[in-house]
Amino acid sequence: MWVCFRDGGILGGWLIAPGPASRELGEEVAKRLGLDVLDLELTVFPDGESKLRVKSDVQRASVVVIQSTYPPVDRNLMQLLFIAHKLSELGAEVYAFVPYLAYARQDKEFLKGEVVSIAVVARLMRAAGIKRLDTVDIHSVSALAYFAFPAHSISAVPLLAEYMRSNYRLKDPIIVSPDAGGAARAEAFANLMKAEHIVLKKSRDRVTGEVSVEEAEISVERRDAVLVDDIISTGGSIEKAATLLYKKGARKVYAACTHPLLVGDALDRLVKAGVEVIGTNTVPSKVSKVDIAPLCASHLSTICT
Repeated sequence: MWVCFRDGGILGGWLIAPGPASRELGEEVAKRLGLDVLDLELTVFPDGESKLRVKSDVQRASVVVIQSTYPPVDRNLMQLLFIAHKLSELGAEVYAFVPYLAYARQDKEFLKGEVVSIAVVARLMRAAGIKRLDTVDIHSVSALAYFAFPAHSISAVPLLAEYMRSNYRLKDPIIVSPDAGGAARAEAFANLMKAEHIVLKKSRDRVTGEVSVEEAEISVERRDAVLVDDIISTGGSIEKAATLLYKKGARKVYAACTHPLLVGDALDRLVKAGVEVIGTNTVPSKVSKVDIAPLCASHLSTICT
């Protein structure tokens, strides 16, 4: 059992509380750390409301709640807040590990009058009693500044790169970022793959949401291209980037992402566009081939050192 020593004493030990959205991942992390799993009882009523019950004594314990906030976003977020609030009320010190943190894309007022959504989420987490937040590949690192407690983002890029390197025989691979915002991510991925990388020019209409990808001077003919992104939601950006890459002569196009939201028919459209998608299990999906449990466990093991 991993316990945390503070001020010369044991503060109740550590527990993992897997939320309903990340039950399997949370249990695997607990197993790797040798920690007990906190039993939570969930009821979802016909109108969509959730009721959660903590069935164990957690007084003076330190509890890591593992709950991702993929769609249905608001339900999963509220369940996280409910769990954290009750644990705090019962006397536990609460930490949140949120593999996919929703609303991080809205970290500023892009158009006058817009809500800075992540700022509201940060205040809600604080009000629920959360003392620390850890997440994976947050969309905007600047979003972490809104949290009034320690907040960190860790990277799954090494896991994705290793998976691609071990499971695919890529021909002269070129790593591609679909936009300038992901340039550093693509560069890190490329360095791990010992490959070249390029950045496409993407623009988004803030009113309509329409995405366009501009042509770039790139040499991808007869090469395998790996698009690297943090999130694939509707898949529009990846689809257009893949179309451009195939137009330029790419042999095969892959898309490696941390958070495969794949809303609606996104995956079907990408498959039709000739894209093979590889994601992690921050969001459970048909393409969630890369397990982040080792990364989560390794990171969480450092909290009390």
